[in-house]
Amino acid sequence: MQAMRRKLVWVERMNFQGWVCTECAWVFKPSGSIVDESIDEMKMHYEQQRDKEFASHVCAEHSRATRNPG
Repeated sequence: MQAMRRKLVWVERMNFQGWVCTECAWVFKPSGSIVDESIDEMKMHYEQQRDKEFASHVCAEHSRATRNPG
């Protein structure tokens, strides 16, 4: 079986801006509180959450047929 070569990419469309997987319909949806954090801390937490969720998602669970982030 060939290894997937998925990548995390930024897309901009009419009704959507965000991070998506190149191989499936996975879309990063940030969550969590940003209260009492500096800009640098917010950026660091956002990037950590994005990278962790991207690395752990299973493409087979995000059918490209239903992809329509924007």
